Amino acid sequence: MNPRLSLAHLLGPRGARIAVAMEAGRRFLGDGDPGRLLPRLGEEIAEIPAFVSIDKSPLPAGYGGGCGGGAEDFLVGQGLFYVNERRRLLLDCTSGHYQVLWGYGHRDLTAALVAAQEAGVVWDNHSNIPQAPVKRLAERLVTLGNAPGEADPLDTVLLGVCTGSVACAAALKIQLKVFARAHGTEATPVLVALRGNYHGTDMVAQGLRGLWPGLLRRCEVVVLEPNDAEALDAVFRERGSRIAGFWAEPVMMNREAVALEPGYLARAEAWCRETGALLCLDEIQTGFWLPEMFEYRRLGLRPDLVVLGKGLTAGFHPLSGLLLRRRHDVLEQYDAISTNGSAALPALVALASIEMIEGQAARIRDSGVRIQAGLRSLVSEFPGVLLAAEGRGHLAGLKFRSVAGALEFHRRLLEAGLWTRVHAYHEGHSTLLTKLGLLADAVVIDGVMDRMREVLRRGSPCRPSASQGTP
Repeated sequence: MNPRLSLAHLLGPRGARIAVAMEAGRRFLGDGDPGRLLPRLGEEIAEIPAFVSIDKSPLPAGYGGGCGGGAEDFLVGQGLFYVNERRRLLLDCTSGHYQVLWGYGHRDLTAALVAAQEAGVVWDNHSNIPQAPVKRLAERLVTLGNAPGEADPLDTVLLGVCTGSVACAAALKIQLKVFARAHGTEATPVLVALRGNYHGTDMVAQGLRGLWPGLLRRCEVVVLEPNDAEALDAVFRERGSRIAGFWAEPVMMNREAVALEPGYLARAEAWCRETGALLCLDEIQTGFWLPEMFEYRRLGLRPDLVVLGKGLTAGFHPLSGLLLRRRHDVLEQYDAISTNGSAALPALVALASIEMIEGQAARIRDSGVRIQAGLRSLVSEFPGVLLAAEGRGHLAGLKFRSVAGALEFHRRLLEAGLWTRVHAYHEGHSTLLTKLGLLADAVVIDGVMDRMREVLRRGSPCRPSASQGTP
């Protein structure tokens, strides 16, 4: 190997010590066995030599820029566990950034990836000439996205996009273009979304949650409270066919893991059918975290557009997609595309992950039930501190009665070796979020709940922390 391409060299002047620490960390983590690692959560691992972190001052302030080294930053991981740069052992309760379905370095996924590369599968190529894994993934998504015998199936998949933001933007463009064809380009389209939505970082999508005021002059945006059926009825009765699209995330991980009620979503679907609006379900968060693959399939819904991302490739290289019907394939070739959007190797990993989900469907379903039951039990045990258990399945939230309580609990969990997120940056938000990877079994889930219980028993969390959550 070219020595200039070694890990130690590529990481710069401090790279040799960091590479040694990473190797020691991998030896310590081994195969990520929970039975061995759970009891040591929160410990500083002496087997890993100390090193000086790379300065992260060049990064933006929102990512720790200007604060020197990264003691809490990620060093190395295996399975559901990782060691940070302080050499402390933690359990990742949020699956990377909510997308690492099978944890870090899964042996079977890694083997499938290596074998595919050796067979000639490339990392990426031009989306006009997709390699076999991309085409096969499209076939699989169409099959998974429809009930058997569906008369009006979702039969088209946009896979030439890298991130969920681009996929959401494509769905928005389709809604607006279909509306313009039906009503003319001078008509003002109405887009209906739910308060606390997160449909990516495109400017129009951010407009659905109130950003960039005054810039979206040609669209009217109506924002509703989740699960408010009366408000939903009122806006559709008032605006009717002026509505171009309705947007929803089945579980709103940017709104404290609020789960949309099946009846509410069915009502929105019925209104969209009546008015001609296109129903878009954003499954970037929910997709592939359940045996049915998609939340809308479990809920018996028939959306017009389904946005996919995050867990699609189990955390290996971002690849996103959009499921739709052929008659809504109205965009020109380059209206929605990412340069690295024909990623064959990530598509192959996605196919392997789907096979693994199908092979472990019963255990995954049981784990989702166990997570929710565990959180509800905590709420019943500590009613003076906790208000509610939120979410569905692996997408879970624990709502506190106070913002300070949620922040302090988050801080204490970090000390105890549990990496979680907390929503406390909007008024009224006071929810701890978890999204345990699909590797989590009864031992891991019960271990997480026991650690949370121990922290809660120490007394009412009240001292605020500076840590905040992200979508």
